[in-house]
Amino acid sequence: MHEDTAQSAIDTFISAFNASDDAYVTALLAQALTPDVVLWGPLGRSEGIEAVERFVLDIRRHPAGPGTMVRCSGVDVPDEWARYQWVFTTPGGGPRLAGTDVVHLRRGLIDQMIVFAGDIKPSV
Repeated sequence: MHEDTAQSAIDTFISAFNASDDAYVTALLAQALTPDVVLWGPLGRSEGIEAVERFVLDIRRHPAGPGTMVRCSGVDVPDEWARYQWVFTTPGGGPRLAGTDVVHLRRGLIDQMIVFAGDIKPSV
């Protein structure tokens, strides 16, 4: 897998969180994800673009107001897997969340995604 291909799919996925209107979310996700995408996240497992769209729309409707999602690292691409770090911030110094996603790509689209939100606690 070429880094540019992975980065393009990842950045298109992230752009869905920042779309100017909810109507654009579906189109952006369709450009980044396979129809049978599987997302493992803090709230469990979701399957299909519609489930990922609900996840994105829920975040877009954060109680603190519409936030901004950005990729804040490079994209590390060992073959068909990729990982990157992200940060989500809400307006006016509201809640901020950061994490790392690991994605699997098939034919240039994300078909699996594991979302790690927050910091890893140090071992005792």
